[in-house]
Amino acid sequence: MVVKRRLRQLDPPTSPAPQTARCGLCGRPLPADATVDQHHLVPRSQGGRATVPIHRICHQKIHSVLTERELASAYATFEALRAVPKIARFVQWVAGKPASFYDRSKRRRR
Repeated sequence: MVVKRRLRQLDPPTSPAPQTARCGLCGRPLPADATVDQHHLVPRSQGGRATVPIHRICHQKIHSVLTERELASAYATFEALRAVPKIARFVQWVAGKPASFYDRSKRRRR
């Protein structure tokens, strides 16, 4: 014999507004579109697995300035990355841009 129970309709609990995710490098809010990348703090080629979401433009800047070996050995935190002069200047520049800003110009790789 199957017993069907009527589920009570409960009001959803009230909670504060959800926090918007922020880029670990520049601190700007992350948009909900394709301009967000997953960055390995320790590159996969160096044994890293964990990823964090950051803006695509921030991700490209990190990899244009530092090699994967440098990232793994000395720059595996966002604080260490922001201490690099070229990245610090970039963060200061991009701070005034909207969250969805993306510069599509090509950069020469090292």
